Amino acid sequence: MLKLVNEGARSSLPFSPGFIAGDIMFVSGQASVDPETGKIIPGTFEEEMRRSIANLQAILEAGGLSLDHVVNVRSYVADENDLALYNQIYPEYFAQPAPTRSTIVGVLGTKLKFELDCFAYARATRQEAVR
Repeated sequence: MLKLVNEGARSSLPFSPGFIAGDIMFVSGQASVDPETGKIIPGTFEEEMRRSIANLQAILEAGGLSLDHVVNVRSYVADENDLALYNQIYPEYFAQPAPTRSTIVGVLGTKLKFELDCFAYARATRQEAVR
């Protein structure tokens, strides 16, 4: 089964928000953008991170999933000075057991402070994996 998830948050750039391929949902990189227009909304690191995760969450929900289904996160942080705040905010959204994660620093240029993408498993949440 292959299903396009084209709701939740949109981008003005040429990519799909998400695809479900079998039991895995792939969500494209989500940044601090207006979910209707895809236009960048600048802010503090915290504002941009929270808006990015809200967009990710909206796409997951459009696919019938939640943040608890996420098994892998790739995050992009523009400034390494924001890593402590990133690690402080992150657990508010991703409960234990936490997803696997990669964090890449210094790759976003000057327009964004944060972006993330993910893989989610449709059949179970991470919490069900430890039962």
